[in-house]
Amino acid sequence: MSRTLVLVRHGQSDWNLKNLFTGWRDPDLTEKGVEEAKAAGQRLKAAGLHFDLAFTSVLSRAQRTLSLMLTELGQEGLETIRDAALNERDYGDLSGLNKDDARAKWGEEQVHIWRRSYDVPPPGGESLKDTGARVWPYYIHKIQPKVLAGGTVIVAAHGNSLRALIMALDGLTGEEIVVQELATGVPVVYRLNADSTVASKDVLSA
Repeated sequence: MSRTLVLVRHGQSDWNLKNLFTGWRDPDLTEKGVEEAKAAGQRLKAAGLHFDLAFTSVLSRAQRTLSLMLTELGQEGLETIRDAALNERDYGDLSGLNKDDARAKWGEEQVHIWRRSYDVPPPGGESLKDTGARVWPYYIHKIQPKVLAGGTVIVAAHGNSLRALIMALDGLTGEEIVVQELATGVPVVYRLNADSTVASKDVLSA
C-alpha cells in the first residue's frame, strides 16, 4: 500500500520572471521553468516513484510542468485529470499588473495585505481562504480516495492552491501558511496513514 501523494508547484513562468500577478492568466514556462520541471522529474525518478494517476489545473504552466516531469519518468501516457479547482488563486484586478506598479497604485501596505493575509481578497479576486474553499473539497472527494486506496498520485498545480492543500495536510493555521514559501519545481512527497493523516513528508529539493 503506497498511499503516496506528491505535490509540485509548476516551474518558473514568464510572468513569475516579469514580477507580474498571474492568477488565472495563462503564461507559459520560461526556459528556466522547463529545466526546473525536468529536474523535478529526474528527482522523482531517482526516488523510485512511479505514478498511478495525475491531477493538474486547467492552466498551461502546470500542465506543461506535469508533462515534462512525466517524460523524465517515462510515463507520458499517464491518466491525467485537469480541473479548475486546482487553479492558482484568482488575483482579480491585480492580474497582469507588475507588483511594483500595484504598490504604486494601492500602497505598499495594502498590496502586502492582499498578498500575505489569509482571508483578505484583492478587488475582484480570491483570498487564500477562498482558494482553499475550492481546493479542499476537490481533494477530499477526488484526490484523497485515490491515495487512500493505495495509489501513488501526483498533483502539479500552483503556489496558492498547493499552499491550501499543505495547510490542511500539515495542520497549519492561516497565519502559519501565508508565510510558507513553496519553491517552483520542487516535489513535496507525502505518505499517508490509512486514516488520511500524514505518516511522513519529504521535500525533494536540488
